[in-house]
Amino acid sequence: MIPKKYFKHIEGKDGLFEIRVKAGSDIYRIFCFFDEGNLVILVNGFQKKTEKTPRNEIAKANRLKQNYYEEKRKE
Repeated sequence: MIPKKYFKHIEGKDGLFEIRVKAGSDIYRIFCFFDEGNLVILVNGFQKKTEKTPRNEIAKANRLKQNYYEEKRKE
């Protein structure tokens, strides 16, 4: 199991997760979700500068997730 400090579920968002990456003194977040159990889809990332994750970044990740599934249904 991956420690929560590196990988956690975004509360209230079905299937959306956040990956935490530290490079030097900078901290980055990458949103992702799983497709068909094993495939991890990375959707967007940003440099975290505040304690709380910005709502607009969560909304963007959720929108990209929806777009992914809409495009996949078209195939």
